[in-house]
Amino acid sequence: MGDVLEPSSASDEDAKVPNGLKPLQTPLVPSFDGALEGYRRDTSLSADPRPHDSRALTGQKQQLQLPIGDRKRDPNTAAAGSSPAKKLKRTSPRHTTRAAVDLQGSPPPGPASALIRAGSVAHPSPKKKVKRALSGYAPPSKYAHLDNKLSDSLASNLICVFVGLNPGIRTATTGHAYNHPSNLFWKLLHKSGCTPRLCRAEEDGDMPSLYDLGLTNIVSRPTKDGNELSKAEMDAGVADLEVKIATHKPEAVAIVGKAIWESLWRVRHGRNIKKEQFKYGWQDDSERMGVVETGNSPWPGAKVFVATTTSGLAAGMRPHEKEEVWEKLGEWVKNKRRQRTEETGQLTDIATANTNS
Repeated sequence: MGDVLEPSSASDEDAKVPNGLKPLQTPLVPSFDGALEGYRRDTSLSADPRPHDSRALTGQKQQLQLPIGDRKRDPNTAAAGSSPAKKLKRTSPRHTTRAAVDLQGSPPPGPASALIRAGSVAHPSPKKKVKRALSGYAPPSKYAHLDNKLSDSLASNLICVFVGLNPGIRTATTGHAYNHPSNLFWKLLHKSGCTPRLCRAEEDGDMPSLYDLGLTNIVSRPTKDGNELSKAEMDAGVADLEVKIATHKPEAVAIVGKAIWESLWRVRHGRNIKKEQFKYGWQDDSERMGVVETGNSPWPGAKVFVATTTSGLAAGMRPHEKEEVWEKLGEWVKNKRRQRTEETGQLTDIATANTNS
């Protein structure tokens, strides 16, 4: 009953076999002993392969390259009594685990054995970008110990006065405006054409005499950043700012940052500015600053240009987007300076002619 039967023609000897079946001479399934010997003969593996047997090592390397899910256990090897490979624990998708299959003992030293000892090749995870925590309101007492050395750089009849938010720590201690290395004010001032060369923060006091430009802030007390100021104290600085503009009468005022213009709008209109109402660049003529309506010398006020913030902590706009906004202001400043130069030259010629006559 253990033999495999197949159909055959009838004969005298076949009468003993039921249903006309006869036993096969060679069984289809070989014995385990025969299969094991055939396996060793085909793979050229002896019972005790030498470590330098390149054919045995090749067979092991082929087994090593199989992923865990594709490796199948050889029933002949299991029947021969060889110890099966240990079941490896699956890892995350970032890791590629390779099976360490030892057919006949440990493999020879080399790259393959190092791979087996390692068990898996780990790929480093990408570093997570750490977000900078935003600061909140800080009362004036927090920086009361600082000696704020910054003062306004103003004069009468300037081309443009730049209004910043408030001095930072470095600016306050050094006494020079926009003095932090990450602040883009001086670079944008030059790149836009407002100044013919790149100026240093230490030259802030010379801006009126050099280029007819002025500098001031809406809040005078220093903080680490603008988030440490309250809206109330920003709004309180609007009145003083209007007085400065009315006193010195510049042709234009450049607001350096959206938050400053939002504060001016709240005070003037009694409400927050709507998103669709805000715009960078030149504002409506009705928004002029420092208007003088009474007295002997009425003045229509300075036209207003809203520029982007230059703080290195603000990442709302890309550098080229900031440059596009500042270039519009720079073109206007260059034209005004050219006109003044021409007018000054004409006045000089007239004065010279009158003296000679």
